[in-house]
Amino acid sequence: MNSEAAQAEAEEVPEAEAGFTPEAGREVEAGFTPEAGPERPPLLRRRVATVALLLALVLGGAAFLLAAAELHDTPASRNRALTDTAATTEVIEDVSGALTQVFSYTPSGTDTTRQAARSLLAGKAARQYGELFGQVEKRAAEQKLTLTTHVVRAGVTRLTGRSAHLLVFLDQVAERRGKPATAAAQLSVTAELRGGRWLIVDIASR
Repeated sequence: MNSEAAQAEAEEVPEAEAGFTPEAGREVEAGFTPEAGPERPPLLRRRVATVALLLALVLGGAAFLLAAAELHDTPASRNRALTDTAATTEVIEDVSGALTQVFSYTPSGTDTTRQAARSLLAGKAARQYGELFGQVEKRAAEQKLTLTTHVVRAGVTRLTGRSAHLLVFLDQVAERRGKPATAAAQLSVTAELRGGRWLIVDIASR
């Protein structure tokens, strides 16, 4: 009987030590795993939240700087007509004065108008004006035609360092043998800064 009892005790030892197997060890120590531990999960969550916040701030700041750079580099931001009142006024005055002179003449004063055009127009506008003004001179002399032009309103739609685009409204009074007639005109004008003065380089009727 003693041998049978010893054998039974020997067979019971593995079952008593079953709690120390790797699988059972994880069960015993389950309270200290990251999933169930009392201290590590809140700390881990705080660290993750902090990193996420910092990342959001960095990305948000980068996006803000990029948006600011794009804002400062848009065509609108480069348009001085929106910000430079003095330059805008100068363009309007030069262009308005030029249009008044080149589109005003008397039967005996077309030479004066032609000379003014040579100093106030350039490029395409000068070529077109030169081609057409010969006919104007002939009609003015034959019909005793006087044309007087007034700029009613002018606005700069775009202004850069040396180029400007304007929308101009004109009133014109044509007097033929003492009989006046009034007409209105709307022009798109392009001007360039040359020698400290704005010269008209293109004129288009609207």
